[in-house]
Amino acid sequence: MTWPQPRVVVTGMGVLAANGIGVEAFWDTVSRGVSGIGPITLFDASAFKVHVAGEVKDFHLLHYLNGGIKPKRYGRHTQFSLVAAKMAVEQAGLSLEEFDHRVPLPVAMGVSTSAMEVIESNEDRLRDRGPEAVSPYGVSSCQPHATALAVAEVLGRSAQPITASSACPAGLDALAIGFELIRSGKHDVVVAGGADAPVTPLAMASFSLAGLAPDFEIPPSKCSRPFDLHRRGGIIAEGAVVMVLENLAHAVARGAEPLVEILGYAANGDDPGTESGAGLYDTMALAMANAGLRKEDIDYISAHGPSHPVIDRVETREIKRLFGAKARTIPVSSIKGVVGNPLAAAGPMQVLATALGMRHGLVPPTANYEVPDPACDLDYVPNQGYAMSFDAALVNVHGLGGGNTTMALARVVSA
Repeated sequence: MTWPQPRVVVTGMGVLAANGIGVEAFWDTVSRGVSGIGPITLFDASAFKVHVAGEVKDFHLLHYLNGGIKPKRYGRHTQFSLVAAKMAVEQAGLSLEEFDHRVPLPVAMGVSTSAMEVIESNEDRLRDRGPEAVSPYGVSSCQPHATALAVAEVLGRSAQPITASSACPAGLDALAIGFELIRSGKHDVVVAGGADAPVTPLAMASFSLAGLAPDFEIPPSKCSRPFDLHRRGGIIAEGAVVMVLENLAHAVARGAEPLVEILGYAANGDDPGTESGAGLYDTMALAMANAGLRKEDIDYISAHGPSHPVIDRVETREIKRLFGAKARTIPVSSIKGVVGNPLAAAGPMQVLATALGMRHGLVPPTANYEVPDPACDLDYVPNQGYAMSFDAALVNVHGLGGGNTTMALARVVSA
């Protein structure tokens, strides 16, 4: 006898972003197109070409967690993840003590960079004060796996830490890992998300020289302008999103409220010789096939849209190539005008914004869209969200090196 595959829903969400800490603050600014981009304050950037970034403001770990937590043992992106996980578990109403500890709880986290500020500060200590001055926690806090391990530890139960490190798609890939673990029937609950904190001197200098962090002579809040004719490149940001993924039947049985359903996903790389983002055609098509959706079912696309001169154009082209004439009737927006590009946290932030848009009946706008680009000619929901009920959406993410992931989401209907 064959049984239908479990349906996978999100029952808890936590977020720390440049535009706000917590789901309510995040949605308030995303829905109004209010940018969180500002001058760099985490270090003296006066000698840098790049002076702006999307920083998480007024963050102190001990304002959110206590019980013996020692901030210096964790990288900044890991600290974000610990708080986001606490928010998600609380919203989901999970009592982890009630779970069978003989079945580990999967904790899947996506990271793109490492604890760059720890690496850089220890290099300074080594150079200026010698090897005995280096932090003994440098090794543990800087490994890519540190975030998943720390979240698992703070959740306080037997866990199975899992790390995805696939550049910008990593956070969405981590959600996809959780989705597969539940859809396969192996687990009823997975904690998953993405985090990065790359606003450090070495990282920002590297991004700048690689052409990935442009300099602007306009107000910081205007610098990230997806699909706009005058876009010059993405604005580096930081943050974290953690979600509780759950078997719908399990969620209903314990009285939890499903917030959005994950229907499917796909991941691939750009074909050799193609432009960055060209592989999104295949991921969108495969994600819809995996989800059992048709082109006419898609009501909204949360675009990668990093405000890059090439990638924004290519993503537009691939949407039009896949959807044909229907492409001009689908709202397509990017939240990166508000949140910047927080690397591995970007995809989960898009999932969060899409889920909240479904719940509130509002398509999130593309902030700072002022001058149309003839090569980007879709409905980008400029500057003001659309009041619209929508039931199915795609979330696109593209990463440095050519990786692409698309996830299909839907409004939750009765079990």
